[in-house]
Amino acid sequence: MKLKDLLRQKYVKRLFLARLISNFGNGISPVALAFGILHLPHGSATELGLVLGSATLTMIIMSPFGGVIADKYGRVRMVGLTDAWGSVGLFVQVGFFATGNVPLWVLLAANINFGLMWGIWWPAFSGVLPAIVPEEGLQKANAVSNFVSNLALISGAATAGILVSAYGSTVALFIDALSFLLAAFLILSFGHVVPPREKNENTMLDDLKHGWKVFISFRWIVVIVAAFSFIVMFWAAAENVLGPLIALKHFNGPKSWAFVLTCESVGFICGSLIAMRVHFRYPMRALMILTTTVSLYIWSLSSPLSLQLIAFCAFLWGISLDLWGSIWTTALQRLVPRDSLSRVSAFDAMGSTLFRPVGLAVAAPLAGVLGIGPTLKYAAALSFVIAIGTLFFPEVRNMQFDSRSPSDPTN
Repeated sequence: MKLKDLLRQKYVKRLFLARLISNFGNGISPVALAFGILHLPHGSATELGLVLGSATLTMIIMSPFGGVIADKYGRVRMVGLTDAWGSVGLFVQVGFFATGNVPLWVLLAANINFGLMWGIWWPAFSGVLPAIVPEEGLQKANAVSNFVSNLALISGAATAGILVSAYGSTVALFIDALSFLLAAFLILSFGHVVPPREKNENTMLDDLKHGWKVFISFRWIVVIVAAFSFIVMFWAAAENVLGPLIALKHFNGPKSWAFVLTCESVGFICGSLIAMRVHFRYPMRALMILTTTVSLYIWSLSSPLSLQLIAFCAFLWGISLDLWGSIWTTALQRLVPRDSLSRVSAFDAMGSTLFRPVGLAVAAPLAGVLGIGPTLKYAAALSFVIAIGTLFFPEVRNMQFDSRSPSDPTN
């Protein structure tokens, strides 16, 4: 499918505009929240890790139920509603930052609320593009969606460094909260596209069990999700907790870290452009090899190297990560039975981020014991071993887009 044909599909432009707006906020958030917390009188890297970890932990807990909710009540509608409600907690957080007094419970409440909404949003969003785009256009649609999102992330990350340095975190966090609310209105304008599922006698537990059976029937999905449980843990510890500390200690604080994250986002853009063109014969083999760039990125922080080299490593990881986003999503959309897609995506979300809260929580204490450099070197080495280790599984190494699980009911 050509790009002009894709853009002619009804609601596609509206979806891409919503992604542009909300991801501008997502680009601002990591810099604004990290330095906002670190600059509080009681702020510390440990508190930052705790707050970020609380959002991820609640997302993990909510994800399986979120998949059931999305499949049952309409995926597009749930994407819009979760964006809207997630913004409410963020606005409350902004109000406290404006006073200069942000108790820990406020930070936890806002981010736990966001994590709960995230746990519904992620599996729900997996079913939005298949509802408005023909199957032959899915990889291009995913790539364009990621391109638009990443363009916004770059703008947001670059803007964040300027806003936080000039005006503090409050203004930046307000823009982040507003972006989710605006995106919610756009998505809800076509919420009827995926109507609620017809009523049946299944309980939520029945739906969960069925989704789990479909999930484990694809061994390549299980192996990769298990691997990313650990890879994401190392990446989160390095980028979300130890990275800002390194920027404060060795470079120019928020501006330096915003530069690194902006370069990572530029990598996302390049990955999106590549994903529009490339078609790997063995996609999971190629993607797992590319995943080793996260090890290079983490290692570059351990010494640390120059800011420019760290940013270049972040750029390479950004390319790899965006290729993952486009190709992995397309694989799930094409190979997983459509009626179970959100539930399988929910188990993917839960598994891939399972240990992220652990990485966020232990990064600062562990670095206090071992030192920041050694902690990052261990993380880089272990992430490399895990990424390469997945290739010993033939289901991963030889997976192709026409491969299906024997238990796939669409066979």
